[in-house]
Amino acid sequence: MEFKILGNTQNVTQQANKLIISSAEAEAHITIYSDSIIRINVTRQPQNNEPSFAVIQEPQSKLTYQDDDNELVVTTAALTLLVSKNPLRFAFYTPDGQLLSRDDERFGVTWQNSQVINYRELQGDEKFIGLGEKVGNLNRRASSFVNWNTDAPDHTPLTDPLYETFPFFIGIHSGLTYGLFLDNTHKSYFDFGASCDDQFMWLGADDGDLNYYFFGAQTVAGIIEDYTWLTGRMEMPPLWSLGYQQCRWSYMSAQEVLDVASKFRENNIPADVMYCDIDYMEGFKIFTWNKETFAEPKQFIDKLKAMNFKLVTIVDPGIKVEKGYQQYDEGVERGYFATYPNGENYIGEVWPGRCHFPDFFREDVREWWGAAFTALTEPGVEGFWNDMNEPAVWNQNMPWIVKFGDKFMPEVRNVYGMMMAKATYDGTRKILGNKRPFVLTRAAYSGTQRYSAVWTGDNTATDEHLLLGARLVNSLGVSGMANVGVDIGGFSGNPTPEMMVRWNSLGTYTPMYRNHSIKDSEFREPWQYGADNLELIKKSIEERYKLLPYLYSSFYQTSQTGLPVCRTLAIDYTHDHNIYHEDYQNQFLFGDALLVAPVISTEITAKVYLPQGNWYRLSTDEAFDGGQEYVVDAPLNDLPVFAKAGAIITQQSVKQSTQDKGDGILEIHIWNGTEATSFVYYEDDGDTYDYAEGAYHKRLIIFDPTKKVMILDAAEGSYTSQYDKVQVVLHAFADAKLLSPVGNSNDEIVIYY
Repeated sequence: MEFKILGNTQNVTQQANKLIISSAEAEAHITIYSDSIIRINVTRQPQNNEPSFAVIQEPQSKLTYQDDDNELVVTTAALTLLVSKNPLRFAFYTPDGQLLSRDDERFGVTWQNSQVINYRELQGDEKFIGLGEKVGNLNRRASSFVNWNTDAPDHTPLTDPLYETFPFFIGIHSGLTYGLFLDNTHKSYFDFGASCDDQFMWLGADDGDLNYYFFGAQTVAGIIEDYTWLTGRMEMPPLWSLGYQQCRWSYMSAQEVLDVASKFRENNIPADVMYCDIDYMEGFKIFTWNKETFAEPKQFIDKLKAMNFKLVTIVDPGIKVEKGYQQYDEGVERGYFATYPNGENYIGEVWPGRCHFPDFFREDVREWWGAAFTALTEPGVEGFWNDMNEPAVWNQNMPWIVKFGDKFMPEVRNVYGMMMAKATYDGTRKILGNKRPFVLTRAAYSGTQRYSAVWTGDNTATDEHLLLGARLVNSLGVSGMANVGVDIGGFSGNPTPEMMVRWNSLGTYTPMYRNHSIKDSEFREPWQYGADNLELIKKSIEERYKLLPYLYSSFYQTSQTGLPVCRTLAIDYTHDHNIYHEDYQNQFLFGDALLVAPVISTEITAKVYLPQGNWYRLSTDEAFDGGQEYVVDAPLNDLPVFAKAGAIITQQSVKQSTQDKGDGILEIHIWNGTEATSFVYYEDDGDTYDYAEGAYHKRLIIFDPTKKVMILDAAEGSYTSQYDKVQVVLHAFADAKLLSPVGNSNDEIVIYY
């Protein structure tokens, strides 16, 4: 095996805003994207300037550097990059000289045949978070991972890789933070000192460049904001997609879907979304409807709409090989499918049988794919579930000689699902005009947040998976994906009634709240577990609908800053070592101010850790001092959730659907504290893109305990709020009374207590 190491510097030149350093083995290109983002691209093929699937920004800052005999010094307002010339190594520092991260001085960048690896120094107290959908502990230290998008049914809490690739992590040590995004779509590797006597960490890929972006913001939140600036942020989701979603593989007929939807309404269980899995199609052929069981799709969807339900339908990438089938005939005629090197269309087997696979890396193919969604949108579908897009074929692996345009499978597998999601999003947005589509994808790569929500794939009905799901959601949030869900209750297996109750209580605080299960499993609808458990599940769903004003405002914050809705405590309490403990690593903040402590179904007490500050049990207003561990009651009807002192939580009364008018009262709940806090309340029509033209209602809510005042600032935007009254509810204020409705919601309000 050939082994090469990045050698000594031979030449240094500057071309426009790029510094180029040449060695005998490669060129290193340095570019400044912002004061806190520096790109390093070490390439052996400098003539190949492939565009990034993830990065949407251009360099914003001018490159300046100093050159002496031994090193180059590149400086910005937030970072100092020292480049040792002999041998060529890179080291990043804060402006005041504190080390953030640097190459291992012995090995630096190496190649073994085409595989490129970067060996980096490991700091003694260094922790690592991120990498998106990865199992294991919150702190990735002493673990290793592979990025290779994989259909992973029946995966365990130790399975790697899974369905999605987010090669971005955050390092934490010495009271400092930094981030690193390896933008390489080949199979990639991250080893955080797992098997090298703690001598170094390493990252790399099977081929391509060592192309990474280094982030120097000195908070985790700042790094996430920079990373999502670089790779894009999500748009506002349709409001209905944040309600309760009911899915199964499969409801076998339109009537069965309608019957389930009707039962939600009969039982007064709030819900917004029904799903159709693969059996709604004719022979599993996408863009078709089963002529017997879904014979009149428009009439069927109209009946759902009359009950205030939206429909989401599944689409897989495999196009059945069948003459006379429109998508097959058109794809073959126009050469739209993946091929072998000799030009033959690749055939792999999935649900429809022998299939071809669209080349989503071509714009004309994406446009063709997107236009085909009229078969679903014309009857009234507004949600589109992209599955099997790792891409999955039976027995897992497409041959590596399969080509998508001029690229072979190993280069594009990790980004195939993202490009399918892009094609789906672009196409359905065009068809639906000003209406927001809901797109959900199983496979993803960094930047997918621009097009789609994700879920964590085929989990299992176990308490281990309940806790793993919380960690996966939080880790995906670190990696830019805020709109995330898990299959509530587990996709496979049969949850106990207690597990279903507990998992639904966690679903209240999950960005996408979807109940989904495998064929031949027991049915999972809320009424399947007896009257008492139905009431508990119903209560969790009702709590979700009460919190929708808070949740929607949190998604607005995500759209502006990239901060996720579900936040590992490592975002806000980065240097508190307790939050990384295995007993507490599943805890997270839901939005700015609610701390959620997941609990398994067999326990009725929970060990929780509350970080610095003061906290209140959401259900009782019981006060707790932060910085301490507690054992608290955790009955099935009361998941441990805590409001931060000074929390401002906007709520509404229970509605059966996001489309219901409700009683017009916006509740503003405030928990007492000693420091001033604020919250940006946001709403729009929840359905269109008019908000981009100013049709929103945004207000700053301020609580100032030193002045004993709550201020509801004047509204911004042209949208008229759906609420015509505001009610303030005070928690843990010893000398204050509950305030009744205090005014018209369009007024600027100051409340003294």
